[in-house]
Parts: sequence; structure tokens; C-alpha cells
Amino acid sequence: MKNYIVTVNGVSYEVSVEEVGEGQTAAPAATPVKAAPVKAAAPAKKAKASGAAGSVKVSAPMPGKIIAVKKDTGAAVKKGEVILVLEAMKMENEIVAPQDGTVASVNVGAGDAVEAGDVLATMN
Repeated sequence: MKNYIVTVNGVSYEVSVEEVGEGQTAAPAATPVKAAPVKAAAPAKKAKASGAAGSVKVSAPMPGKIIAVKKDTGAAVKKGEVILVLEAMKMENEIVAPQDGTVASVNVGAGDAVEAGDVLATMN
């Protein structure tokens, strides 16, 4: 029997796994096993702030991966203009400016994994 820590949706569980050898029969499929949550340290966020934070936050609407940064710090943007592209569930989602203004900071880069609610950029 081996013990592992498995993280599902941000909650860590300690589970025991038993290997079935030759000549042994595996337990019936879907045998319920209770797993207790384990307190694990949260992974460190890597912020790539490229300037001072602005007063308007542009947050991730869902978890995913940043595949493109369309506007850099200092760029003037109009409401609805694409700032970043977020890939989630194999679909590209455009993250747009919520208002007219200037991009004050871009806190992520292409390839970064983000969670829902993470601040991707700020604007003034």
C-alpha cells in the first residue's frame, strides 16, 4: 500500500493505493473510500507586474491558461478592446478592457496558469 497526496479543485486529500499483483483479483470497481482533506501549502503565485497597479482590476472570469498578451503596460485602450487571451476548456476567451483607459500593469505572461478571480491586469 502506498500513500499519496492528491489535489482536486484546490483541496488536498491523502489517499492510499494498493497494487494488485498477479493472481489477485481487484476489488469491485467504484469501491467507496473515505479520504480526509490534508492541509497543504498553497502554491506560490508568480506575479509579473510590469508597472504600478491601476485602480481598475481586470480579473480572470474562469481558470485557464494565458495564451497571448495583446496590450502592454502604457497602452491606451477603448472599452471592449482585447487585452489578453485566456484558453479554458480548449476555447480561446478574449479578456477585454472594461472601460476606456490606459493599461497600468500586466500581471501575467503567455503560458501562465490562472484561477478564476486572479487579477490579470490593471487599468487607469
